[in-house]
Amino acid sequence: MKSRTLLLISHLSVPLLLLGCAQGQEALHAKIELTKGGQRLKNASQAVVWLTPLGVNVDLPKQASIPQLVQKNKSFQPSVVVIPAGGKVEFPNHDPFFHNVFSLFEGKRFDLGLYESGSTRFVQFDKPGVSFIFCNIHAEMSAVVIALTTPYYAISDARGDITIPDVPPGRYQLQMFHSGVAPDSLRALSREITVSEGQTNLGSFTLSESDVTAAHKNKYGRDYDRPEPDSPAYARP
Repeated sequence: MKSRTLLLISHLSVPLLLLGCAQGQEALHAKIELTKGGQRLKNASQAVVWLTPLGVNVDLPKQASIPQLVQKNKSFQPSVVVIPAGGKVEFPNHDPFFHNVFSLFEGKRFDLGLYESGSTRFVQFDKPGVSFIFCNIHAEMSAVVIALTTPYYAISDARGDITIPDVPPGRYQLQMFHSGVAPDSLRALSREITVSEGQTNLGSFTLSESDVTAAHKNKYGRDYDRPEPDSPAYARP
């Protein structure tokens, strides 16, 4: 009888321990306020907030699916993609003309060359960082791929709400990104934080969009030129 009781306790202890671990993992909430020229903007979406654990190693989850940055209507959709470092992104061309996707500034450097409507390309982002994505033909096209070494991140919705699920207690480096905010301002917001047991709120953050938008160069480091009427960029394959 005694041995059966010990056996029952041993079987119960495993789920109880797992339950205790699960209870220590909280969803953390934050609020992003986006301003420009001192005025609050109605749409505070596309801000990325991530927490990198300090002093411990974290196993990144395997990429369950490959996200797409679709080229459509001379734009990238969506404009922000977050993946684990080492993950891939697909770049399908859904426009009725050619595109040339490239990134030569920060993060992953690549040039996919000219490719036609209905075709696609893949890029593996093998190191962490922020990659600014452009098209060599259409200057108005831009997007960002952020490759992270942490699973604890989220992208704000239009209301500026952020929810990062399953964050265990511990020390973290908090960082954030928004394509309209100057890099120096983003670096100033980076800080070390401690997440306590039962904590659910990270607080509110105000991001100020820059009033000046710097024009980027093409992949050759030159200003964008208007394509000739017979350019393959506008030819229908």
